Amino acid sequence: MKLHELRPAKGAVKNRKRLGRGTATGQGKTAGRGQKGQKARSGGGVRPGFEGGQMPLYRRLPKRGFKNPFKKEWTIVNLMDLNRFEDGTEVTPELLKEAGVIKKIKYGLKVLGDGELQKKLTIKAHKFSKSAIEKIEAAGGKAEVI
Repeated sequence: MKLHELRPAKGAVKNRKRLGRGTATGQGKTAGRGQKGQKARSGGGVRPGFEGGQMPLYRRLPKRGFKNPFKKEWTIVNLMDLNRFEDGTEVTPELLKEAGVIKKIKYGLKVLGDGELQKKLTIKAHKFSKSAIEKIEAAGGKAEVI
């Protein structure tokens, strides 16, 4: 097979429906919009969630709780996830991102003390839990706040 011989699978490619092009297509005149009314007009139609003037569902349901717009989302990492690195490695948020341990650094990186740390690591993060600091130092490593 050569590059110029490549073709899409049979039936995979369809011509787009050309609306309003005469009567032979079966989509002329009103072009499938029916007769008059709001939905037949250009730019016509209603916004998402509109229920014809009835109170919409999103306004009928009670709102509960408090949404804090200033909440800080921390990216968290547990100690057991750090055992993949070699002894003496300096673990930074950028290194964790490259290694695929975390997807993205949100507000900052916080290290939690879940699991055991078997390696002697220097860990640089924005925050540490007390148990994480204890376990890092017990393993012979250092916890540095950036």
